[in-house]
Amino acid sequence: MTQLFLVLALLTQDPLDALDAKQGIKKATPPAATAPAEIKPPGANDVKPSIPGFSDSAGQAAPEGAPPAEAKSEEKPVEESVSDSGIGFWDWFDKVMHTGAMGLMIRGGIFMWPILACGILMTGVIIERYRTLKMLTTDASGLRQQVTELLHDDKVEDALARCDSEQGPVAAILSAGLRKFVVLRRLGYDSGKVEEQVIKAMDDYGVHIVAALEKHLSILATVSSVAPMLGFLGTVSGMVNGFDHIVATLGEQNIVKAAADGIAEALLTTALGLIVGIPAFTAYNYFTGIINQFVLDVEETATELIETVTLQLAIEKREAETDVANA
Repeated sequence: MTQLFLVLALLTQDPLDALDAKQGIKKATPPAATAPAEIKPPGANDVKPSIPGFSDSAGQAAPEGAPPAEAKSEEKPVEESVSDSGIGFWDWFDKVMHTGAMGLMIRGGIFMWPILACGILMTGVIIERYRTLKMLTTDASGLRQQVTELLHDDKVEDALARCDSEQGPVAAILSAGLRKFVVLRRLGYDSGKVEEQVIKAMDDYGVHIVAALEKHLSILATVSSVAPMLGFLGTVSGMVNGFDHIVATLGEQNIVKAAADGIAEALLTTALGLIVGIPAFTAYNYFTGIINQFVLDVEETATELIETVTLQLAIEKREAETDVANA
């Protein structure tokens, strides 16, 4: 029975194939058997598909004819964008205000600022007085000697011209005395009156000169006293603030840490007050010494001038009496 079915199947296969060929239907042939591909580990010789116009992160080249890939824009860090917006300046300003000399001024409290103002004022006065009193350090002994020699030779006009050609307070005082002497001599005053008027003229002019030299020295004297006092006042204020902070934070933190700001304020104001007061006191004494020495030199010069003038008047009087006696 089985053999009969096999024979029938073989007989019916050929007519079906012929019918398919006649109708143009091509039957798919089964694929040829191939050897299995070699198994490789994952990731070895992987070829990623490339998309035109794009390249992967590893820097693979794009296919030929594809447009160049656009460069990605670098994003700025957040810190740089914040700095560009202006916050960086305020950070720098806050750092400056709390470090260095400015930080010490702020920690020292309110009394640091008037002390600083005293220091600026003191510096300006010292510079101005030094430039003014520098002319007093010049030696005027040569001028006094020349004037005395000219007066001995009865060359009063030449002595007056010599004084006018020089600069400085000594030459100005000598010029005032000689000018008075020339006027009174021409008017025929007696020797006693001439001597009195010459001394008075030199004293009056010397008073104005000394007053001009002592200008602004009172500021140095005031600063030398006020600056340390302001420092001591800041010391008291700092200690009060320190104790107030201790009471306000009692039991919360260490007592020394609580009083640290007040102690710093007290010490800073004291130090700055002394830093300003000591130079002011020293400069005041230095300038006062220069002026006192100048006054002594002027008095010595005036004495020499008066002696010379008195001697010259006595000689003229004796000559006049001799002429009268001979006549």
